[in-house]
Amino acid sequence: MDRIQTTYYKTPFGELILGSMEHQLCLCDWRFRKMRTSIDERIQSGLKATYAEEGSDIIEETQAQLSQYFSGERKQFDLPLLLVGSEFQKQVWNELIRIPFGKTESYADLSKKLGNIEAIRAVASANGANAISIIVPCHRILGSDGSLTGYAGGLATKKKLLQLEKAFQQGELPLGF
Repeated sequence: MDRIQTTYYKTPFGELILGSMEHQLCLCDWRFRKMRTSIDERIQSGLKATYAEEGSDIIEETQAQLSQYFSGERKQFDLPLLLVGSEFQKQVWNELIRIPFGKTESYADLSKKLGNIEAIRAVASANGANAISIIVPCHRILGSDGSLTGYAGGLATKKKLLQLEKAFQQGELPLGF
């Protein structure tokens, strides 16, 4: 069976598990999220591979780019991604990647962009199943009323990520950094 190289990476907002296979990033997710087991099973089953705690060039590059993101030096990621999910999930995740740094959208906005306004719940479900947090920026999705809604890293982390991006967008550091 093939292997997915995995490493744990501490960020200012919590610990991530990073995973790569065939020189592509397939996992960048909050280590202690509620859906950890089901996400890991989906990735391993979809890639017909098991996790092996070891580094890789793509994991090192991911860590470097995440570090630049957290310090305000990077607004876009340039990493080869291996998205593991259904075709619909991949469509949602690719649409998330198009949301610019410092901007937010609602689930309804995302549903419209995908051509099906009735798919709000399915879009929300796909958003929640995202296994490449931050890089596939599901934290940029808000409720239709502008409220913070579920996030794998927790709502406090989602709020901090949005504050970080807004502050860097405006050229000022948020309090606590």
